[in-house]
Amino acid sequence: MKVKTFRNISSAIIIIMLVCMVCFIGASTYNFAFSYQNEDVIYHGNQDSNKVCIMINVYWGTEYLDDMLEVLDKYNVKTTFFVGGQWVEKEPEMLSKIVSSGHEIANHGYFHKDQEYLDYNQNYQEIKVNHELVKTMTGVTMNLFAPPSGSFNKSTIKACFDLGYQTIMWTKDTIDWRDKDANLIYSRATNKLKGGDLILAHPTQSTLSALPLILEYFKLNNFEATTVSNCLK
Repeated sequence: MKVKTFRNISSAIIIIMLVCMVCFIGASTYNFAFSYQNEDVIYHGNQDSNKVCIMINVYWGTEYLDDMLEVLDKYNVKTTFFVGGQWVEKEPEMLSKIVSSGHEIANHGYFHKDQEYLDYNQNYQEIKVNHELVKTMTGVTMNLFAPPSGSFNKSTIKACFDLGYQTIMWTKDTIDWRDKDANLIYSRATNKLKGGDLILAHPTQSTLSALPLILEYFKLNNFEATTVSNCLK
């Protein structure tokens, strides 16, 4: 009990230190001359392959994740979960379960802010603090970043580059956070599907209902569902 209590206190101290880092932004703004090319932001994987990915952004919806993991396991599919820092703090056990299930963990920022309106320092800290938080909790070193709501600016891309990250967008958006129709989610995920497609989803009841149908479609049409990293190869 004492050991567990010590670990909990240690984890809490680490989290507080990391939060202080993200809250402290220097008064001076980082100045740089940086322009990014289209290829610096990734919207699809290898289009010469049959690989596709359902990339799951997690900032809420924990109650659906156990069942989603069961469906993925049933189809022997590993995918990528982009996790937000505040969710990570609240749900360390679920994060550990996702990792132990063999899925890829990627970065979705700490505060789930609109990155387009952040300067370089703020963009950097949003990514860096979540990076260190996940690494401390799981030992995983993330290198993929999905901007919340797909919003970013050149400072976001520069911060990603400096931290050794790739900026990941998507090819198809299920819009499952808004539309609670499993059939509609299935249609958006599978319509005119091509190799290399990255399909954005979230943990919702409708997505859970659609997930086995989507994975069955992949299987019947010779698509390999995999992680974002594997899809890029």
